[in-house]
Amino acid sequence: MKRHIALLRGINVGKAKRVAMADLRALMEDLGFANVRTLLNSGNAVFDAKSGTAAAHAKRLRAAIHETLGVDCEVIVKTAADLAAAIAEHPLRHHANDDARMLVMFTQEAPALAELKALEVLAWAPEAFAVGRHAAWLWCADGIIESRVAKAVGKVLKERGTARNWATVEKLRAMVLAD
Repeated sequence: MKRHIALLRGINVGKAKRVAMADLRALMEDLGFANVRTLLNSGNAVFDAKSGTAAAHAKRLRAAIHETLGVDCEVIVKTAADLAAAIAEHPLRHHANDDARMLVMFTQEAPALAELKALEVLAWAPEAFAVGRHAAWLWCADGIIESRVAKAVGKVLKERGTARNWATVEKLRAMVLAD
């Protein structure tokens, strides 16, 4: 079995796109995934799959969530190795003095991530931005809501990515490593 992380974009934010984590776990188990565990109420799940690619799992999960729960949301699935690689390549560690303001942006496909490269050359101070092979990092110095870099990334990616703050990424890593 291969361990994966599912990241659902934009659910349980306000009153729109409500998905109970118990319902998500049950749906994922019905799809044949094992050891399904969720984190927080914002669409983070760790699970094991016997076979299949992360992209295929994402597509299948999105369709099942839409069909079963009536919610259409982007689903990004990464392997445990993908998550570990993203954590290892974190280029903005020197900015990470507030885990809530350090975002990691995940996309399902590398070409979407590559589209963000053009933003790296812009001046973001006091914010910061970097793109790696496995994720992009946004340091939102004055908070996420007013962040210029977060808005710019959103304009480029539209619905094709989802961000998690560093504290959540660390919790996901701990879940992946737990039995």
